Amino acid sequence: MRSIAVMNQKGGCGKTTTVVNLSGCLAIEGHRVLVIDIDPQAHATLGLGLDPEAMEENLYEVLAEAEIARAGLDEIAVAVDENLDVVPSGVILAALEQKLVAEGAKGRTERLSRAVAQLPKPYDFILIDCPPNVGLLTFNALRAAEEVIIPLETSYYAMHGVGKLLETIGLLEDRVGHQLSVRILPTLFDGRTRFAKRALAEIRETYKDLVFDTVIRQNVRLREAAQRGIPIAKLDKRCYGFVDYMSLALELLFDRVEQFEDEAIAAAIENEETEAAAEKGVVFTFKSDKAADVQLAGDFNNWVPDKDVETRQAPNGTWEKIVRLGPGVYQYRYFIDGDWVPDPSNPRSVEGPAGGVNSVIIIS
Repeated sequence: MRSIAVMNQKGGCGKTTTVVNLSGCLAIEGHRVLVIDIDPQAHATLGLGLDPEAMEENLYEVLAEAEIARAGLDEIAVAVDENLDVVPSGVILAALEQKLVAEGAKGRTERLSRAVAQLPKPYDFILIDCPPNVGLLTFNALRAAEEVIIPLETSYYAMHGVGKLLETIGLLEDRVGHQLSVRILPTLFDGRTRFAKRALAEIRETYKDLVFDTVIRQNVRLREAAQRGIPIAKLDKRCYGFVDYMSLALELLFDRVEQFEDEAIAAAIENEETEAAAEKGVVFTFKSDKAADVQLAGDFNNWVPDKDVETRQAPNGTWEKIVRLGPGVYQYRYFIDGDWVPDPSNPRSVEGPAGGVNSVIIIS
């Protein structure tokens, strides 16, 4: 089980959007996901289709009692979709924070971690949506987590507070001996502006390996999904919002695979099998008895038709294009007799940045 806190003391950076849509993408990939909403604003609860005011019980019931919780997380969790449960929040959590501080309650920063440890139902992922501040509730989330994702808007103002946030996480690690793996996720990226591109470059230069390869682009469909109370995976699998969050989900999954397979990869290098270990041959099939020339291009070969592509042609007019690809989300088109054409056999597509439609393939 992987427990991940999504936090930033700055609001409006895509924190809750990340929790809701990352959980949706992980769930449709077959992973069992629990979202814990520890933000009194309850936006993750709303984003997953629940009305906080209509909930008879919420996370307060788990964290309120000093020694014995009134309920366990499994009793409070609500199934919102296949493989996806949520522990709802409510405004009463704000009062809980003040209450625990005033009383000097014992173990007040460890209550969520104890509740997570007592979960009877196994989950593959726990995603915790933190409040937009570094207070008692956030410290509970950090104690319960093994990993931290910091959504960072691609702007200079947003970058200003990240250093302090990393210091706070480091302080927690030093004082209680709780180690956290921290990653930074660029969000709200507008690739049409030079400003955003410069900000993204500075984020990568400043934080280097801490930064995800995935960048979350601005996309109105994400707002529409939030308004409807569903993850983007349930609304539109053809938009940039889905492509970006599925890319993040796959990056999380395969980062952990790489961590546990270092020795195997090292052995593969010695045996000159690195390429086979990291990539697999993907076959793109196009059938036409009229096309004289069919080529394949995508972001995997810098949109150069048939670069690094093996071609096989069958007598029945079927063209097979074989490309070695590692895990990820890729956009592509066919170049047929001088015309760019999306894959007619693939319903998943997005609008290309230079116009037209690009087909999308997800390699897991």
